Amino acid sequence: MKRGYFGDFGGQFVPELLMPPLLELEEAMGRILKSAEFQQEYTSLLKNFVGRPTALTHCQNLSRELGFNLWLKREDLAHTGAHKINNTVGQALLTKMMGKPKMLAETGAGQHGVATATAAALLDLECDIYMGAIDVKRQSHNVRRMELFGAKCIPVHSGTQTLKDAINAAMRVWIANQRTTHYCFGTAAGAHPFPLLVREFQSVIGREAKQQFKERTGEMPYMVVACVGGGSNAIGMFHEFVNEKSVKIVGVEAAGTGEPGCTNSAPINLGTPGVLHGMNTLLLQSDDGQILPSHSIAAGLDYPGVGPEHVHLHATGRAEFGMVNDSQAINAFQMLCQKEGILPALESSHAVAWVIENKDTIPKDANVIVNLSGRGDKDMDILDDYLAQHGK
Repeated sequence: MKRGYFGDFGGQFVPELLMPPLLELEEAMGRILKSAEFQQEYTSLLKNFVGRPTALTHCQNLSRELGFNLWLKREDLAHTGAHKINNTVGQALLTKMMGKPKMLAETGAGQHGVATATAAALLDLECDIYMGAIDVKRQSHNVRRMELFGAKCIPVHSGTQTLKDAINAAMRVWIANQRTTHYCFGTAAGAHPFPLLVREFQSVIGREAKQQFKERTGEMPYMVVACVGGGSNAIGMFHEFVNEKSVKIVGVEAAGTGEPGCTNSAPINLGTPGVLHGMNTLLLQSDDGQILPSHSIAAGLDYPGVGPEHVHLHATGRAEFGMVNDSQAINAFQMLCQKEGILPALESSHAVAWVIENKDTIPKDANVIVNLSGRGDKDMDILDDYLAQHGK
């Protein structure tokens, strides 16, 4: 496999001015991440600050209804309420050891922004967060949390005012401030080496899930499932199981409102090959190569591209990628609240919904692990608006 590529996907399609910080980051990854000093401190932070290992919960009530065993890897129980903290603590520590005083980041649902602000506060780093203006409004709860942790949240009013435009803005600022600033990329996408860096820090999810499930059952699961926007929580769960050929891997994209031709966030199912944010991947784009608007009720899935490793897993047939619409995700959100007493993020609800919608294809008594990537406190206003608009 070519350096920086997953099959035909990935690479470094960036302006010349962005190559120096990418090369510096790649060198730092090789030198610092493997050091005993880094590994010792990172492991301690995961245990004593993030709260790892997170629980593996068997959903007894839903399992009885579904006819198979539904398990949840509880990233919602990690500090700040989502898996994002695994990555930001690692990148903040790397920033510190690279001798840089500042991090910048982009965010969609706000969970990566909160996690970056948290890690920056812990390690005494300056922190700027770029966020689409629409996302600032629909995830205002998380904006307030970022500011409490001392970060500066900067609304981005260009383009669709969502995650894509926040990444564009952050990259422009990084080019001008690369000597003093590290770009803490939030998902397993973008130019090499970001997909590898984020996977490195998020793969703790799958390692823990595999060990915990074997300790509880003595077996391997039948299937692992995760939602996919850029793909950080999903690749964190999938990576440990890619070489376990008996385990089915399912990623779930957002189908938007669900009617044929609607605006969606499902580039693997509905996109075509192209380049965005420094990577060759599948994109929602016009015949002329213009990026199309994306939509999901879950802000963290609202992205017209996807991490290149997911496209490779799809192209090789190692993983299946399904779609779930807004209504199905809301139904799963409510079912998990009412049946199990767990408040999932709308992003994670897409993965739970896929299992519910496809229950007839899953063997009786099979074991299915869904990565519950975050908790849904941040989504209460969205839920209220949706239910009011639909007369529920």
